[in-house]
Amino acid sequence: MTSELKRPPLQADERTALIGWLDLQRQILRWKCEGISDEDAHRSVLPSSPLMTLAGLVSHMRWTEHTWLEVLFLDGDEKQNPSFDESVEDADWQTGGRPLAELLAEYEAQCVRSNEIVAAASLEDVGRHTGFHSAGANLRWMLIHLVEETGRHAGHADIVRELLDGTKGYY
Repeated sequence: MTSELKRPPLQADERTALIGWLDLQRQILRWKCEGISDEDAHRSVLPSSPLMTLAGLVSHMRWTEHTWLEVLFLDGDEKQNPSFDESVEDADWQTGGRPLAELLAEYEAQCVRSNEIVAAASLEDVGRHTGFHSAGANLRWMLIHLVEETGRHAGHADIVRELLDGTKGYY
């Protein structure tokens, strides 16, 4: 794996730094999926965590962005998001065997939508959904959480990829 990933500028304003770090972690997750077959993208390498696949990670992160920015921040309808389906454990990790390219395209579209939401709001704005305690956080807090969550799962993707085919890479 090769990469041309770059950190945000050292002297960036707060919004640029937050989105820059989030975009970097998103890029790393996508990078870890480069050149992988659909079969391997859906192959579990951790017996105790069968949904921890590259495809599952991409699906989960798509829905995580949707949860925080469209549902909790904008008060969107949670019914379209499998994360809120309490009848299916880890529903947002389940891919139904859909092609990795499709999952990545959906994730990319969600990231674009998330960045549009952030661009139109103040970092001080508070989530609007009244049904969830976490919606009481301001946008700054939500973005910091998304950097943490995305970075954690990009690290998982790094390990999963190495276990799949031995491919390593760090920018």
